[in-house]
Amino acid sequence: MHQARPVLNIDLNSPVPAYRQIADQVRRFCVEGALTTGDRLPSVRRLAMDLGIHHNTVAEAYRLLAQDGWIEMSQGKAARVAARAHTPAAAGLADSFERRLREFVAEMRGRGLSARRMAKRLRILANEMEG
Repeated sequence: MHQARPVLNIDLNSPVPAYRQIADQVRRFCVEGALTTGDRLPSVRRLAMDLGIHHNTVAEAYRLLAQDGWIEMSQGKAARVAARAHTPAAAGLADSFERRLREFVAEMRGRGLSARRMAKRLRILANEMEG
C-alpha cells in the first residue's frame, strides 16, 4: 500500500514564523519516516501557492533545511530529502535543546496547559519516535 504524502500546514496566527513552521514540519516528517531519502518536495512556488504565502517564505524554509542537511537543492532540480548520516551530537547541543524546550514549556504553561498533560504528551511522542 502506498503511503500518503504528508501535508504541510501553517498557522498564520502563530508567533512562530511561517518559514520556521515549514522547516519544522519537514524535519519532523523526515524523523518520523513520512519523508525518506530521495523524496521530492513541492516546488517553492507550488508550496507557496498551496499555503497562500509568498514564495520567498518557502524559499527561506528550504534554504534553512538545506543548510542543516535535511534536503538537497540544486538549480533547476526539485528539492529532495537528503540522506542523513547519524553522527554523534555536537558538544552543548543537548543543553541548547533543553533550553529551547524549557522556553516552549514555559509558553505552553502560560497558555494554560498543565505540566502533567505536557509530560504525558512528551512521553507519547518519545515512544512514537523510538518506533
